[in-house]
Amino acid sequence: MSTIVSLSSPEATLDTAGGKGANIARLTHAGFPVPRGFIISTDAYREFVNANRWLGTIQSVVENLSADDTSALEKASAQIRAAFVVGKIPDETESAIRAAYAEFNNKPVAVRSSATAEDLPDLSFAGQQDTYLNVIGVDQLLEAVINCWASLWTARAIAYRIRNAIDHYNAALAVVVQEMVQSEASGVLFTANPLTGLRSESVMDATFGLGEALVSGQVEPDHYVIDTLSNRIVSKSLGAKKISTRGKTGGGVEVIEENAEAWQALSDEDIRKLAAIGGQIQNEYGFPQDIEWALAEGNLYILQSRPITSLFPVPELSFDPLVIWFSFGAAQGFVEPLTPLGMDAIMNLVAGAGTMFGVRLKPDEVNALAPAGERLWIKISDLIRHPIGSRILGGVIGFIEPSVGQILKPLIANPHLGAGRGKLKLSTLRRLAYFGLPVLGRLARNMLYPEKARTEFDARIEAYLASAKIAPAPDRFGRLMNILRFMGDRIANAFPFLLPHFIPVFGPSMGALNLLHEIAGKDRALAMEVTRGLPNNVTTEMDLALWKTATEIQADAESASEFGASDAPTLGRRYRSGTLPSTAQTAIARFMDRYGMRGVGEIDFGRPRWREDPTPIMQALQSYFHIDAASAPDVLFAKGEQAALDAVEKLAAKARRQPGGWIKQKLVRAAARRIRLLMGARESPKFFAIRTMGIARKALLEVGEEFVEAGTIERADDLVFLKLAELESLSRDEVRDWKALIAARRTLYERELRRRQVPRVLVSG
Repeated sequence: MSTIVSLSSPEATLDTAGGKGANIARLTHAGFPVPRGFIISTDAYREFVNANRWLGTIQSVVENLSADDTSALEKASAQIRAAFVVGKIPDETESAIRAAYAEFNNKPVAVRSSATAEDLPDLSFAGQQDTYLNVIGVDQLLEAVINCWASLWTARAIAYRIRNAIDHYNAALAVVVQEMVQSEASGVLFTANPLTGLRSESVMDATFGLGEALVSGQVEPDHYVIDTLSNRIVSKSLGAKKISTRGKTGGGVEVIEENAEAWQALSDEDIRKLAAIGGQIQNEYGFPQDIEWALAEGNLYILQSRPITSLFPVPELSFDPLVIWFSFGAAQGFVEPLTPLGMDAIMNLVAGAGTMFGVRLKPDEVNALAPAGERLWIKISDLIRHPIGSRILGGVIGFIEPSVGQILKPLIANPHLGAGRGKLKLSTLRRLAYFGLPVLGRLARNMLYPEKARTEFDARIEAYLASAKIAPAPDRFGRLMNILRFMGDRIANAFPFLLPHFIPVFGPSMGALNLLHEIAGKDRALAMEVTRGLPNNVTTEMDLALWKTATEIQADAESASEFGASDAPTLGRRYRSGTLPSTAQTAIARFMDRYGMRGVGEIDFGRPRWREDPTPIMQALQSYFHIDAASAPDVLFAKGEQAALDAVEKLAAKARRQPGGWIKQKLVRAAARRIRLLMGARESPKFFAIRTMGIARKALLEVGEEFVEAGTIERADDLVFLKLAELESLSRDEVRDWKALIAARRTLYERELRRRQVPRVLVSG
C-alpha cells in the first residue's frame, strides 16, 4: 500500500488512515468543504517502528502495566517517546512525504494524529494524540510527523487502551496533513444537544482565532443553540473570549489577549449556514456528530467530524410528536447491556402480559418496549400525553427512580411532546375493566381476610412452579424446541398468571401504609418503621438462609479452615466439583436448591446464575465470618420486627389523642396487621419470574453442551447470544454460520459493557 494516501482515495480506510483520516476522507468524498491535504498511512508508522527496531522495546516497557499506575505509565511513555524522537524515518518514506508536501509550495499546514482505534462508535480518543498547527517547511513537517507517531504512546493513550482491552501492538497511527486554515473564528458544532439528548437541537461553541484555546478550555466561547427543524437560532450566550490562538509568521502558534466579549464570533447567517452543513454531515453518517469547523475569508471549513460518543442511540427518531423512553434497567437497578435472548425473554414476558387486558401480541409487536444500545427502553411519552396517565406515571416513576422526575420536567414542557392532549378511549376503558373488575373483587376479599390471601398466594406460586416441566425429546433439536415452547408458555404467561393475584395481595398493604402516613402526619418516618423486619419476604428469607449456611460452615472446624485458607473462586470450583468438606458442601447445596437460580443481573436470562458460578456466594459467606454477634442478620431482623411492633404502639397512642381516637386506634392496628402480613409479597413477582427462567436456563445450558459436542457452537452459553427466532431455526437444524453470528454478538455485548454512561431517559427528537 502507498505511504501517501489522497483524501479522495478509496484506500483511506480506518486501517490505513486511522479514525480521523478516514472521517476526513469521507467528508472530502461527500463534497463537504474540507481543506486540501494528504494522509501518511499507518504503513509508514509501522515501517518507522520496524526500521528502528523498537517493537521489542515497546513490548517490554508496556507489558504488565496497570491503567491506574500513573507513575509507571508516565515513565513508560517517556521512555518510548524519547526513542521515537531520535529515530530516523526510512528514506523511501521520507521521500514520499517530501514529494507530497512539495505541492503545497511551503505553505503552512496542520499536522494531526489519526489512530486506528480513535473515534470508533464506542471509544473516544479525542485529545489523546498530538496535533501541530501552522507547520512551515519540510523539516518542521518531518519533525511533527515523528512527534505524532510518538504520541500513540502518551500515558493517557496507553491507559485508555488497557482499560478498553485494545491490543497495543495492533494499534497504529496515521498522520493527516492539511493546508492550514488561518481561521478568523473556529469552534465545535454538536448536531444534537449533548446535555439534553435532543436531536432537534444543534449546539455550537465559537471563539476567535484557532480552536486550540477552546479545546484546551482556556477560553470562554460563545454558545449558540439552534432548532434544527426550522434552522432557527433559539438562544445565544456571548462568552468572554479574552484570548485567542493565532498562527505565527515563522511557524507554530501564539496566544493573544483579546477584548471580545461584546462581539459575536460568528454571524447569525454563518450560524444558520453551519448548522445546515452539520445536518447534512449527520445525514451522511446517520448519527449525531461532533464537528470541528473554522471560518476564514468568509468561507466555512470542516476540519473533523466524529460521533458524539456520549450520546446514547435511540430506538427511533421522531421530532413531532416527541418520543420519550425510560430505562427498563433503571427500574431494576441494572444498567448493563442485556443478552439477545435476555431481551427477547423480557419482550415475551411483556407481550404475554397483554392478555390480562384482552390483547394478544407477538413479542415484536410490543411497541411499549424498544431496544437501543443492547438495552431495553419503556416508551412513556404516550402516557405523558394523557392527562390521567401523566399523573399515574408521576407517582410510579417517583417511586421507582426519583431522579427521573427531574429529567422529565423540562421535556414535558417541550411543545413537540404534546403533554396532556390525549383522551381516554372507550376501548381503553373496556380493557381496564377486563383486567380491573376481577382484581377489585379479590382486593376487597383480601382486605377482609389477609392471612388467607397470603397463604393462597404463596401456595398458588409453588403449585405453578411444581407443574413447570419441560417435555423430553429424543435428540438435541427436539429438546431445544421443547425449551422454546416452555419459554413461550410458562415465561410468556408468568404475569397473566401472577399479577391478577399479586395486586390484590400487595395493594391492601399499600393502602394501609397510606392510612398510617395520614395518622402519623409529619412523623412519616414512624409510619415507615412499621415496614421493618417484614415476614415472608423472599429477599429477607434468602439473606437469613445464607447467614444460617455461614453459621453451619463456621461451626465445623474442617469447613471453617477451608473457607479461611481459600479464595472465593477456588471455593466455588470446589463446590461445583463436590469436593468441599461435607458440612460445607451439604449446607451450600441446600441453599442453592432454593436460590441457586439467582445471580447478579438476574433479570437477564443470559446472565450466569449462582449455581453456575458460586463465587459471589462464597464471597458473601466469607464476609459473614467477620460479622460480630450484634450485627448478625437474624439479630438485626429481630430488632427490626421489634421496632415495627413498637412503632405500631406509638401510632396507636397518637391516634387515640386525635378526634375519633378510639376508631383510629383500631384502624392503626388493622392497617399494621395488613402491612405485616401482605407487604412482604413485594419481592415475590420477580422471584417467581427468576425461578421460572431458571428452569429454562438450566435446560438450555444442558442442550447447549450437546451443540458444543456437535461442533455447532463453541460454548454452552453461546445460545443466549441468539434470539428466540434464531433458536427456533437452530432447532430445525438450519445450516448457518452460528459461530460467526455469536462471536459478533459477543463482541457487541462486551463493547456495551465498557460504556460508562447510560442515561435514565432517552428522547427521540
